[in-house]
Amino acid sequence: MVARLKNIAPVQAGLVYAALYGIIGLLFAAIFVPISMATSAAMPSSAGPGRAFGVVFGLAGLVIFPVFYAVSGFVGGLVIAALYNLVAGWTGGLQITLAPVEAPVAPASYSPPA
Repeated sequence: MVARLKNIAPVQAGLVYAALYGIIGLLFAAIFVPISMATSAAMPSSAGPGRAFGVVFGLAGLVIFPVFYAVSGFVGGLVIAALYNLVAGWTGGLQITLAPVEAPVAPASYSPPA
């Protein structure tokens, strides 16, 4: 079956992108926060504020990375969906081919719970 994608709800796209980018932010935080903490711990004690800054930034990164990426994803999703809707109005939108999906068949030995 051929279908045409003519419209994307911008807020819904923004929410999807926010969730995806938030997850990416968590992954980045999982990588960069331990590195920041380790490099701060490796500084000589005479480093003073530099060492404390690294620890604070490392802990704040657990919140900053996911929130920054989620907000960026939401705004980006809104803009991209709105632009897509504008361009789809001019061009007719993307043409996609959909295939029917059959419902999975339960094995013969399966009996649903009562």
